[in-house]
Amino acid sequence: MKNPLYRRVADKLIIKNKAATSSDFGRYPEARPIEEHLRFGVINLDKPKGPTSHEAVSWVKNMLGASKAGHSGTLDPAVSGVLPIALSSATKALAPLFESGKEYVCVMRLHAEMESEKVIKTIRKFQGEIYQRPPVKSAVKRQLRTRKIYYIDVKEISESKVLMTIGCEAGTYIRKLCHDIGLFLGTGAHMEELRRTKAGPFEEESSVTLHDVKDAYQFWKENGLEGPLRDVVRPVETVLEHIPKVVVRDTAVDAICHGADLAIPGISKIHPKIKEGDRVAIWTLKNEVVALGEALMPSEKILAEETGMAVKTKRVVMDAGTYPQIWKSHDHNLPG
Repeated sequence: MKNPLYRRVADKLIIKNKAATSSDFGRYPEARPIEEHLRFGVINLDKPKGPTSHEAVSWVKNMLGASKAGHSGTLDPAVSGVLPIALSSATKALAPLFESGKEYVCVMRLHAEMESEKVIKTIRKFQGEIYQRPPVKSAVKRQLRTRKIYYIDVKEISESKVLMTIGCEAGTYIRKLCHDIGLFLGTGAHMEELRRTKAGPFEEESSVTLHDVKDAYQFWKENGLEGPLRDVVRPVETVLEHIPKVVVRDTAVDAICHGADLAIPGISKIHPKIKEGDRVAIWTLKNEVVALGEALMPSEKILAEETGMAVKTKRVVMDAGTYPQIWKSHDHNLPG
């Protein structure tokens, strides 16, 4: 069954211009030196109950000596589960993860017992597009908005407690969802427990604890063992596997790193289903992420044309100078 929360882009890329990559610059993500791996790393943290998301991020940042760190979506102190944390330069690639779907395991308590069949039928009515107004204590403006509930799977009903798995669009308030289900039932209801089990490509099964992070870092610092730390910290490219790819020639990389838009001659391979306006990820031939951008034309046009601007660079991830500069500072188009 396909997961509606996250779809890895699996379509075969189409070759626009044949190109080879040089081993003299850049690195395959798995071959980065450990210090660089950490700087461009992401951790799938299993946040415990108690600390805020900000506190958890701060602890990870301090443990690893990162210059900065950021997370992809707040979990309340009472909520545990998947909290992806990007380190240092990897924070530049967080935007797509904020917008990825989430999955939760929730215990909802009804304020009065009710026939199980009626409860299940009512809950099913909340699948699909729903209206929500953010709660008073929220970081966003309290205006009515729509959110998609991809699925609600009721696992168990015991007396007044309902255990369910919820897959939903980013920005859905599960506490508010439980409240609204209770209103519809006429009994009232509230969220009693919540755990996040998925956030985009990150899942509970592969999450690590704060202790895992600390131990892995100590193994490296004290014994020089990199393996445990590489297991705990993933390459930043993990975050972008569901974004359509545009792969560029080595000669185009550095100009993009300096903020230039991508011209058609710089493209080597491209995802076949890109539409104008789509968010895309720009990659090297070594599978390194260079930047995030916005498609200025669909795939068919990019493949048919020989000139023109194909992608507007929005957010650069790679360091300038990783690949050689072969362009002039006054140039606006990339070299082929």
